[in-house]
Amino acid sequence: MNYRKLGNSELELSEITFGAWAAGGWMWGGTERKGAIEAIGASYELGVTSIDTAPVYGQGTSEEIVGEAIKDLPRDKVQILTKYGMRWDLAKGEFGFNSMDNQGNPLEIYKYAAKESIIKECEDSLKRLGTDYIDLYQIHWPDSTTPISETMEAVAQLIEQGKVRYAGVCNYTAEQMKEAEKYIKLASNQVPYSMVKRDIEAEVVPYCLEKNKGILAYSPLERGLLTGKMKPGYSFKEGDHRAGLYFFKDENLAATDAFLHKIKPLADEKNVTLGQIVLRWTLEQPGITIALVGARNAEQSVQNAKASDLVLNKEELAFISEELGKLQLIRE
Repeated sequence: MNYRKLGNSELELSEITFGAWAAGGWMWGGTERKGAIEAIGASYELGVTSIDTAPVYGQGTSEEIVGEAIKDLPRDKVQILTKYGMRWDLAKGEFGFNSMDNQGNPLEIYKYAAKESIIKECEDSLKRLGTDYIDLYQIHWPDSTTPISETMEAVAQLIEQGKVRYAGVCNYTAEQMKEAEKYIKLASNQVPYSMVKRDIEAEVVPYCLEKNKGILAYSPLERGLLTGKMKPGYSFKEGDHRAGLYFFKDENLAATDAFLHKIKPLADEKNVTLGQIVLRWTLEQPGITIALVGARNAEQSVQNAKASDLVLNKEELAFISEELGKLQLIRE
């Protein structure tokens, strides 16, 4: 496993970081707790020391699973990344969206990052995770109802108290990052990035490169789309949010499958999976520090971790990018 320093912080993360959204089950058609814990353990054995989670993932379930999975590991050998600012238990702030919990009950999600809310969320996360500090504490989404100054000053207080080591943001624009840095030193921005979703290359990547901020790329496999396992006609379980996304319409599944078919000979030649090729390509892109990858069982987490060992030369990366440039998805 390779490790990378996160921006201008002293935090070193495994370049493949375990993403625990799916482990919480919420919006993924449920969870299997035992399998999720085994997945985290198996990836740790291969050097995946960094785990990204959030309170809203399963309404506390994901953080509890992470806490259970790491309870017997040396705390200073694990980096816990979690978030704040999405409340399902409090109707305040900016309404986000309607969802369902793991039992199929209606759920309203609010983006709320006021000071008192952040302090409470941090205490709750620490209890669920079974730790006394968080390595990277990130606002989950921008909250238009709370000044960025108030949000960042609350996190600065938590850093002073030793409950948080470093501050990060998620889904922030370059302009929002610039505003946040008036009040706190940011280590990173966690944003969606994959072969088929590259919007951040326009402004966020250049800003982070200039200011030496880390980029945590989430959904680099585009929620399974780029693994090669999904074909036209693929059926999702009830409660799986992917069923309504344009990426998974039959025509886009067919187009993506055709692209993956073109690069499969390279994967076969190197005796790796398509997913590993995709992860390695992602990690080689300018500004990308680490790739956050989810896994629901040990087999998946092991495959993800091994992507760190893969080497792609300039010609191979250029070939992949050239074929990728021919891929056109329908966004309707």
